[in-house]
Amino acid sequence: MRNSAMCRTGGAEPGAITVTLLTEGTYPHSHGGVSVWCDQLVQGMPDVDFRIVAVTGTGQEPVAWELPPHVHEVTAMPLWGPPPAGRAPRGRRRRAFLEGYERFLLALLDPAHEAEFGPRLYGLAAAAQAGTLGAALRSEAAVRVLTAVWRRPGRETAAARPTAYDALTATDLLEHALRPLAAPAPRDGVTHAVSGGLAALPGLVARHLHGTPFLLTEHGVYLRERYLGYRTGPYAWPVKALVLGFFRMLARESYLRAALVTPGNRYNRRWEEHGGAAPARIRTVYNGVDPGAFPPAGPEPDTPTLSWAGRVDPIKDLETLIRAFALVHAELPAARLRLFGGTPRGGEAYRERCQALAAELGIAASVTFEGRVDDIRDAYAAGNVVMLSSISEGFPFTLIEAMSCGRATVSTDVGGVREAVGDTGLVVPPREPEQMARAALDLLNDPRRRARMGEGARLRVVERFTLRRTIDTFRSVYHELAGSQGRLAGREPLSGWAGPSPAALRPVAAAGAR
Repeated sequence: MRNSAMCRTGGAEPGAITVTLLTEGTYPHSHGGVSVWCDQLVQGMPDVDFRIVAVTGTGQEPVAWELPPHVHEVTAMPLWGPPPAGRAPRGRRRRAFLEGYERFLLALLDPAHEAEFGPRLYGLAAAAQAGTLGAALRSEAAVRVLTAVWRRPGRETAAARPTAYDALTATDLLEHALRPLAAPAPRDGVTHAVSGGLAALPGLVARHLHGTPFLLTEHGVYLRERYLGYRTGPYAWPVKALVLGFFRMLARESYLRAALVTPGNRYNRRWEEHGGAAPARIRTVYNGVDPGAFPPAGPEPDTPTLSWAGRVDPIKDLETLIRAFALVHAELPAARLRLFGGTPRGGEAYRERCQALAAELGIAASVTFEGRVDDIRDAYAAGNVVMLSSISEGFPFTLIEAMSCGRATVSTDVGGVREAVGDTGLVVPPREPEQMARAALDLLNDPRRRARMGEGARLRVVERFTLRRTIDTFRSVYHELAGSQGRLAGREPLSGWAGPSPAALRPVAAAGAR
């Protein structure tokens, strides 16, 4: 199923390694963060053939990056929009599907059944590529299976008295989340998921079917961010239990099956080891920037200014930053807060909430939402101090870019921030506006300390976090894994999966062709 594909010709030399990048909500359809990392990786390896399978919102998102000739194909796998065409299985296949689906649901909710997750996931992949999964999951019989699993005596979800509405809601969320199982399964080269979660699904299927080496890079901790997001989500507890159970088990399967896991920091590594990744298969690879592309930013603004860069998103916790700035403004009335970055589609309500908070605190005139900036260096140059207020990060690009520009920083203690900053910036607890404000004031009131930290920050980037080092490391990893295909742990048997055979996982000519 290729909802959106772009084919290219030319590029790398014959016999070059082929890498299929697996992305979710990022490259090549959006800017910033992980997308920057992907573009740097691709642009830095003209000797590698790249394909991209991108999990997107609707499949209608335009390509936002100018792709080089050695990117040969982009396939979009939309999560939303109309469901894939196809009919639910009937007769014996229907009974087999429902039996397997029940075991899949048990694996999400009951630790005693966790071993079932992998085999049942690949069985669902067979149905997805045959074009029957969506209709099968939305069938009345499948909804009844979910309700029965939830309501089994003694299960915690039974005590919550889930309703038919809850079952329909959970089914809808799960059906959308499983749509990437229908992606083409690469037979050659290496698959490289640049985040955990849904982007990993095509790589897991390709590994299972063809022994295609699967590489996993997590910039943030995908599972942790799902927990943070669903904590305040508008769903009943049984729905949250099911969906978070799926993400937990998907993370575990990804860690277990990856030929290598390459976290961007030691913080992620601890999560991955706890999630089941063997320490011998984990290599920390820090993000890097080109110090020549991010030179010292030059003179600071005359007005005391805090700048921030990123996407306007709850995970960035701009509300804490705005509250902290209100405390700074009370002490330095001339101070300004400038927020650089676009608002993802669907995030407008969050931006409006932040703007309303600034108005409520009486600082709206001093807080500016600048929108997306053409040159991100302008965002760093705009501030005396660059702020990072996130509640979850991996090894944030905005931080090391600001450091390369020679700006002092105040950052929250999340992910690999401490590893990046060392002693060249101030690190504060997340969601603590008072401590964030105090750190910002300490730097705004001490220009010599700011200058000393900024100089040290650039030197730290030059010595430890260069783009060339990152690219060379991943090129070496690609060659290593491509040479190991066939020697890696290959396809596992389906452990009695009562449904389509592994051969049925091969892509069909068109969804619903049967």
